[in-house]
Amino acid sequence: MVEALMLKLKTLPFGTHAIECHLDESFFNIDELSEVRRADVDVTLEVTRKSENTYHLEINCNGTVTIPCDRCLDDLDLPVEENYCLNVEQMGTELDDTGDELLIVPSDWRELDTAPIVRDTVLLAIPMTHCHESEDDCNPDMLDALDSHLAGAVPDDDDTQSETTGTDPRWEALKKLKEQ
Repeated sequence: MVEALMLKLKTLPFGTHAIECHLDESFFNIDELSEVRRADVDVTLEVTRKSENTYHLEINCNGTVTIPCDRCLDDLDLPVEENYCLNVEQMGTELDDTGDELLIVPSDWRELDTAPIVRDTVLLAIPMTHCHESEDDCNPDMLDALDSHLAGAVPDDDDTQSETTGTDPRWEALKKLKEQ
């Protein structure tokens, strides 16, 4: 838990307050194992207390995260430049986090842990597919291993192959049936 990201709702003075912190990979792997291998992310959280029960959060994240390449599994450094705004209102007795830009927390909460919000902001900045820009940047040994396991690849030492054509003789027999 990053203590700086724990907001003291009831004692926070009115106005705007900036909180800065630095996040590394341990922050992203606290609750669950994520794909983040390394992280170097600076976060600025601006909290504006607008009224007795209304807060506005602006989260700015800048840095890099290192995750595995989907193609070769080597490290891939991705830049993170993400901004997210969220309004927080204290009312009622139940948490309602179904809105994208509004979080309703129970009025008896004294603190709000913004760490999960910051974590999600950074993780959602990572693209669904993450590969090196070109295959030339990928690990060549891994690419060779992948090529040998492709569905159409034919192993060299397979006894069922025809030595002259390089194809399985069972497929050739099927082709002959199809031609008849």
